[in-house]
Amino acid sequence: MELNNNKYIEELLEKYFEATATVAEEEELRAYFAQENVAPNLAQYKPMFNYFSEAKQEQFTGNIPLNSKKKKNVFYQWRSVAAVAVVCIGVYFGSGSIVKYQKQKEAEEAYAKTKEAFQLLADNLQKSKQQMVFLNEFEDTKQKIFKEQ
Repeated sequence: MELNNNKYIEELLEKYFEATATVAEEEELRAYFAQENVAPNLAQYKPMFNYFSEAKQEQFTGNIPLNSKKKKNVFYQWRSVAAVAVVCIGVYFGSGSIVKYQKQKEAEEAYAKTKEAFQLLADNLQKSKQQMVFLNEFEDTKQKIFKEQ
């Protein structure tokens, strides 16, 4: 019977550590570990459950002062107002600089694309200039041939 009881307790422990045990099963575990006769292989869990039982019975007996009528520091209030004002000013002026930065980036990108297009055009003009030299030479040769005839 005790072997079955140990197996049942082990199953409850497994459910407890997987966080699937019900409240009633947790109470069974606390009751089991509260007794003197605990199986040797389960003795390691006894201090933990005993601590939980003791901690459950502890109560706070100290006094908590409630000073709801205490005046707030005027300096603290003005500091809060100043912080909000600084944030608002930063957002107002900061948004303009963000727009300027974005426009500057767009202008730089447009300049880079235009420069690339002009470079491509210059390369093509250079090639056509080289071809014009051959065309002029061909024209000169043709003129020499037709003049001799």
